[in-house]
Amino acid sequence: MTTTTDSAATATPQLALVRHDPWLTPYEPALLKRQARLAQRLADITAHYGSLSKFATAHQRLGLHYDGRRRGYWFREWAPAAQAVALIGDFNGWNRQATPLTRTDDGVWEVFLPDKEYQDRLTHHSLYKVHVVSARGGQDRLPAMLRRAVQDAETKDFAGQVWRPEQSFVWTDQKFRVANAVREPFIYEAHVGMALEEGKVGSYLEFADQILPRIQAEGYNCLQLMAVMEHPYYGSFGYHVANFFAVSSRFGTPEELKYLINEAHRRGLAVLLDVVHSHAVKNEAEGLANFDGSGHQYFHEGARGNHPGWDSKLFDYAKPEVQQFLLSNVRYWLEEFHFDGFRFDGITSMLYHHHGEGVSFGGYDSYFGPEVDEDAILYLQLATTLTREIKRSALLIAEDMSGMPGLCRPTAEGGIGFDYRLAMGIPDYWIKLLKHTRDENWSLPDLWHVLTNRRAGEKTVAYAESHDQALVGDKTLAHWLFDQAIYDHMHKDDPDAVAARGMALHKLIRLATLSLGGEAYLNFIGNEFGHPEWVDFPREGNAWSHHFARRQWNLADNPDLKFQYLQQFDTAMVTMAKKTRLLAAGPAHQLKLDPENQVLIFERGTLLFVFSFHIERSVPDYRFFVPAAGRYRILLNSDDARFGGFNRVDDDYTYETFAEDGVNKLSLYITSRTALVLERQ
Repeated sequence: MTTTTDSAATATPQLALVRHDPWLTPYEPALLKRQARLAQRLADITAHYGSLSKFATAHQRLGLHYDGRRRGYWFREWAPAAQAVALIGDFNGWNRQATPLTRTDDGVWEVFLPDKEYQDRLTHHSLYKVHVVSARGGQDRLPAMLRRAVQDAETKDFAGQVWRPEQSFVWTDQKFRVANAVREPFIYEAHVGMALEEGKVGSYLEFADQILPRIQAEGYNCLQLMAVMEHPYYGSFGYHVANFFAVSSRFGTPEELKYLINEAHRRGLAVLLDVVHSHAVKNEAEGLANFDGSGHQYFHEGARGNHPGWDSKLFDYAKPEVQQFLLSNVRYWLEEFHFDGFRFDGITSMLYHHHGEGVSFGGYDSYFGPEVDEDAILYLQLATTLTREIKRSALLIAEDMSGMPGLCRPTAEGGIGFDYRLAMGIPDYWIKLLKHTRDENWSLPDLWHVLTNRRAGEKTVAYAESHDQALVGDKTLAHWLFDQAIYDHMHKDDPDAVAARGMALHKLIRLATLSLGGEAYLNFIGNEFGHPEWVDFPREGNAWSHHFARRQWNLADNPDLKFQYLQQFDTAMVTMAKKTRLLAAGPAHQLKLDPENQVLIFERGTLLFVFSFHIERSVPDYRFFVPAAGRYRILLNSDDARFGGFNRVDDDYTYETFAEDGVNKLSLYITSRTALVLERQ
């Protein structure tokens, strides 16, 4: 007789995710439970609101809104534990008794401000706040759904600002389609404020007019914008968000951000928002913390509401009102500003109660059980589902270092619904390698493993370095490679050996990452030309200097310096990968791994990649197996003089296969610290 357990073990899995990865078979009940919970939540939302997209409209009710029919402003605030709420501002002399709100049954407070009384007082640019009285006393706060916050230059105090310009922004991007512009994502990660050469905070307009042309010329097709959501401390890189619906006023107005995005679309660039729903700033003056005095309105109560490593507040994803707040935020950025998707920050922190701190994620048990925050998983499933409803072609990227199975598979298959996950182990590997291992001791098996070890069927964004590796306290890859030579030996005619090594390895590291590491590629602003310095925002510790919070474009533009060669190689590399649809091809297939000569050869798609990491050895007649007979031509040569190389290989030569030992082989002149990309004619 067959037992129930035996039947379950041999039964065909219900979920496509489990059929694809049999190691998930013991966990299928947990995955089915997640899927059922999502279905039930969607059913409940549909029953009460009509649809998920209608549920995600809290921003259309809460906050300050002009009612054209009744001719006046409505202001509404959700504060269920508050004892009294009043609207204050320059329109009423900041009088906390002048404009009280009335509480409704659902914990929302509201007031109507008719034009006949307020039209000359509550106008475009008027400043306002909300005064909340609770058991803790009274506090002046910034409204939760605030659309614009501005900081007083002298007091540094933030206040809400009425934003109702006479002319609405006119979009001209109606013909832009993500699917047409982005067949595979080549992502340019950027921060508007630090994008300029000058030691100042850059603007949306300056970025649109000065930086977008560079991004387009370099071949990238996706712009990923950091620090757009309003944050009180500039040095947080935008990751301690206070006002989730407000465009950061440091860089300009909402219309100027729309101009940037519209211009990006005109240039064929999709725009992704670096969205932070993993935590929020703990500041009470500017943010949501303890808004209604309860201590657990938006965030978990007590210690669970505090992130142990980030000094910030953690959302309670189980609360319907919190789900609605965050989902409305997703819809707002997609519709109001025409963003083409999101990079969700801090996903690992959301997925687990331990937030990934000090955890190695050694096996599948790590992804299931009591340490997993199922409420956060449900929220993320709702967010990816909503994004698809609002903008079917949107791109969704998850910053997760845990390797959660199904994170980047559809919810219908048992997944969470993202498109791509960041390959966070790759930049860590390169930094560790450069810091601790001599070049001649690099392990090619380790290199191959790190760059190809990813979850099958889930797409990955490969990158050699992002903003994380460029922050003060660390160094860019270029700085690790060149060290002091990046200041002293970058003239194009300088034969310095350290600079020559840095030039060669910078190109090899980026090409290896792009060709092996994933199905999308990311670069942080300026690193494509080997930006020499870290990122450090103005702060007390550096005397509030902007010196390191800028990008030195003059280095790449100077024809007498070597930085130009790194930029030209990056552009050629991206252009080659786009033209050949490299990232759409399947995984790479290793053809030869030769530790003695430090040579790695593989094919991916239609291309053949030959890497020599040897510090000095060049081999004139290097023979190796190739799967397809024929004639091969070089598409990209890192040693080309136009990329700062030594021009040791003739790019115009045609290589023909020959039969040896019963297989097809090629013979190449393989030079030290060189990468070649060939294509069969």
